[in-house]
Amino acid sequence: MKTGHLFIVSAPSGSGKSTLCAAAMERFPDMEYSISTTTRPLRSGEKEGTDYFFLRRDEFEKRISENVWAEWAKVYGHYYGTSAEFLDGKRSAGKSVLLDIDVQGACQILRRYPDSVTIFIMPPSLHILRERLLKRGTDNRETIEKRLAAAKSEIDQSGIYRHIVVNDDLDHAISSLVDIIRKYRVHSD
Repeated sequence: MKTGHLFIVSAPSGSGKSTLCAAAMERFPDMEYSISTTTRPLRSGEKEGTDYFFLRRDEFEKRISENVWAEWAKVYGHYYGTSAEFLDGKRSAGKSVLLDIDVQGACQILRRYPDSVTIFIMPPSLHILRERLLKRGTDNRETIEKRLAAAKSEIDQSGIYRHIVVNDDLDHAISSLVDIIRKYRVHSD
């Protein structure tokens, strides 16, 4: 049996990454979606094992020392991570896995899984990204400026990705992402 692929998708906040990943999962129902683990509290409407796996801080830290995480980070006082056991199990079973993670996490995954297929979702411009973030209406102006500064940094690091998909037209971006995934899956079957 062939080893499954890891498809890493990263993008600045507001670039449409979640929408694109959901569309890819619809088109490849046999592909697994990697669900992150976090130490932050469960939020209203979230479900264990659907949105995140929720873990106590001491247990997460124990797993750091045991090298359980394929990638992990501490963000705003809470840990987030991806299980290497999950990725290894799915890959060895011949399953492809889609990971929706940030640039920092992608770099960690690449150190452990250098054959991962990396895809960066690029906004058409920072001006359009700002408009999208404003239209979303979930953040104040200060938070939007922080997100734009982070976006600039992430875009500067996009050179580590094998593929860049510019999300200037949603249907075209979905088609591009699906084509990239299909190309790797066809060559491994």
